[in-house]
Amino acid sequence: MVYITEDLIRRRAEHNECEIFSLEEVSLHQQDIERIEHLDRWCRELRILYLQNNLIPRIENVGRLKKLEYLNLALNNIEVIENLEGCESLQKLDLTVNFVGRLSSVESLRHNIHLRELFLVGNPCTRFEGYRQFVVAALPQLKSLDGTEISRSERIRASQGLEEVRRRVAEQEQEYLRRRAEEKEEARRKEAGVEEEKKERKPGFDGRWYTDINNTASPESEENKENRELKENPKNLEEDEEQREREFWHTPCSFTPESRLEAHRHLEEKRRAKEKGKEKKPKAPRTLITADGRVLNINEPKLDFSLTEDEENNTIILDLEVHRHMDTSLIDVDVQPSYARVTVKGKIFQVVLPAEVKPDSSTAQRSQTTGHLLLTMPRAEGEIKVTKTIPSPPRVCQNRRGGGLSEDNQRKNNVPERLEVDPSKRTAVDLAIIVPRQSAKEGPMEASRPAPPPAEDHFSEGFVDDPDVPLLI
Repeated sequence: MVYITEDLIRRRAEHNECEIFSLEEVSLHQQDIERIEHLDRWCRELRILYLQNNLIPRIENVGRLKKLEYLNLALNNIEVIENLEGCESLQKLDLTVNFVGRLSSVESLRHNIHLRELFLVGNPCTRFEGYRQFVVAALPQLKSLDGTEISRSERIRASQGLEEVRRRVAEQEQEYLRRRAEEKEEARRKEAGVEEEKKERKPGFDGRWYTDINNTASPESEENKENRELKENPKNLEEDEEQREREFWHTPCSFTPESRLEAHRHLEEKRRAKEKGKEKKPKAPRTLITADGRVLNINEPKLDFSLTEDEENNTIILDLEVHRHMDTSLIDVDVQPSYARVTVKGKIFQVVLPAEVKPDSSTAQRSQTTGHLLLTMPRAEGEIKVTKTIPSPPRVCQNRRGGGLSEDNQRKNNVPERLEVDPSKRTAVDLAIIVPRQSAKEGPMEASRPAPPPAEDHFSEGFVDDPDVPLLI
């Protein structure tokens, strides 16, 4: 049961800055309200009140709303028009599709001298013979009934035969009240039968005596057996539930306040059972790393990606195609030495890296054009890579003694391929540039430095020293 609370009214008074004392219009429709209360004390300034499509059985607690001009109570369970004498400014009353069967209760609106429009479409009283003539004659201030304007001639004709119409309406009312009493009794018996069916079977309530526990099965064990069968055959349980649901909606019944309330409670029970079923099945946690420490590749958001290695910069690049218009605050990045994890709106993307990286030197960038997420992760220090040296073409150098390759070029061309550390990251001695010794007798300086040419190579064979020529310094 839903009650009219102060919090409910304040939430419906956002257009009035949540102030309820000065509220002039409030809409409380489709709230499953079963009673009108508190409005005549909290909202004295109300002019328009919407209460349609609820479960209200009676008009009450609105007599103090002196400024109320429009009251909408359509699609409720109201059977009698009452307690509206205090609404002095009431101009329009909507009681469409209710259960008003006492047509004589319309005369209580005679004190509402400003009432101009009345809607009673869909009520049992509209099927009475002389319904419109009685209402027009009983309420001379009305201008429109059920959306049809009342003419002057119609009002005169209704006033002339009022006594005869009143007598026929009273007879029809008595017949209707008798049928309503039968419907209420039938609804009470039906509700009692449903409660008996729902009552669980308890030990000893079947009138049997259980004296031999070895030969006679107790009701509790039978109940456990039934529960076990239901668990083993869930399809049978679903079929029975569907059958009961089909029978409930296809069984014909009269349109009464009790049947409308029963349908509402049935829908409420289904909704609660559905919510309860969802609570019983929590989502299993996702396994990211196995018990033996193995990292798994996961792509819950189902995003396209590319993982490449940049040999020149010695980095690993992950390009994740995140949605273009997604806010960056919904993305969380976690880079570890052996894997990278990106959380996109609570969904995990995880990929194992081909080599160990340095998380503290990694960077994450978001493209403003495509929205892609780019992770640049440098390799960890000490990662070895193979570099191939391209041999240079042989170059012929002519010396003064004759043609042939120099000793230095021959040494360079004979250097084999070696593994070397990335030149940009090394901090130790470069082992690749050390030249092996030619012999054990020669020192390191002699081995690395080419031998000077003989002195006789500087002079030609036909050289003659002239004493008159000064020395070149």
